[in-house]
Amino acid sequence: MVNTNTLRAEELTVWIGTSSAKPSQGIYQCTLDSENGKLSESRLAATMNGPGFLALHPKLSVLYAVGGLDGKASVVAYNISREAGKPQLKLLNSLEIGDGGATHVSVDSTGKTLLTAQYGGGSVAVFALTPDGALQTRTALIEHSGGSQQVTGRQDSPHPHWTGFSPDNRFAFVPDLGLDQVMIYKHDAAGATLTPHGHGQAPRGGGPRHMRFHPNGRWIYVLNELDLSVSVFDFDAQAGTMTLTQTMPTVPKEQLAKEKFSSCSEVVVHPTGKFVYAANRGHDTVTAFAIDQASGQLQVIEREHIRGAEPRNFNLDPSGSWLLAAGQNSHTLACFQVNLRSGELVYNQSIIQTPAPICVLFDRD
Repeated sequence: MVNTNTLRAEELTVWIGTSSAKPSQGIYQCTLDSENGKLSESRLAATMNGPGFLALHPKLSVLYAVGGLDGKASVVAYNISREAGKPQLKLLNSLEIGDGGATHVSVDSTGKTLLTAQYGGGSVAVFALTPDGALQTRTALIEHSGGSQQVTGRQDSPHPHWTGFSPDNRFAFVPDLGLDQVMIYKHDAAGATLTPHGHGQAPRGGGPRHMRFHPNGRWIYVLNELDLSVSVFDFDAQAGTMTLTQTMPTVPKEQLAKEKFSSCSEVVVHPTGKFVYAANRGHDTVTAFAIDQASGQLQVIEREHIRGAEPRNFNLDPSGSWLLAAGQNSHTLACFQVNLRSGELVYNQSIIQTPAPICVLFDRD
């Protein structure tokens, strides 16, 4: 008799969001063998135009995507089932965002509030979710204003790029590349509403893109897209304030001199709280940092090539043992083993072809 619990523990479901570039047709799915780091072939799980970013409901088997559906820029909810031994996506419902396409989507820890960030529209959309995880209504469309004017053409107007919540769910955060600020909002989960609260000031011309909390909830790591750096902030959970303490380059400027294009894309904190990883497009590497456990500050460990081109996104499996790096332009997903003592990455010689991957999301299984 087959032990299905063992199989599920060994085969992790991976959802892959994609750009609208051919040959992508929507959301793809593969599995990662947690014993040896081998990836299965990817398969199309749901047809959608450019489902660039994905998020999971914290309690239910529901997947959310932002992209085009029926010709409209939408946020889309899918029920996840596991029929015939494979994860299946069934359309639950969708809502039009109302301010163009979104670059990011997130769900709060109660499963009541969903946020999207509209880079082009300069706005954050707030949605209420129903008890079954469906999209109920858009409760707000918050428009940012201004621009830091530090980098011509990139910072002349607001460009929200990521959304997320504090560990205690009291605050929501939106790094805005155009403002050089992380906008902070008070969050009311019961009403699925946000109230302006303040901001964290990123380095001028840095272009904050994504951010992550340390497991202790006291430190925040903000990835700056334009100057290829990671900024460390102390976070006061009671006051809901961020204080900048350090900014570290992900790649030395001399190593970028020959690149026609370079920018950072994603930042992830290791579940042990010992390491931070950041992806560098153009240089096509992931930088590994060690975290000082007293201050939260960073020191570079190494830079590992992703064995592909344009790492728009990457992610760690829940155990922190494996890192999957998505090569958007090479149409690849490559696996690296994480040394849990040193934080170093070792290429696992497992790589698959998958169309234009720009988001890697592990299911809870």
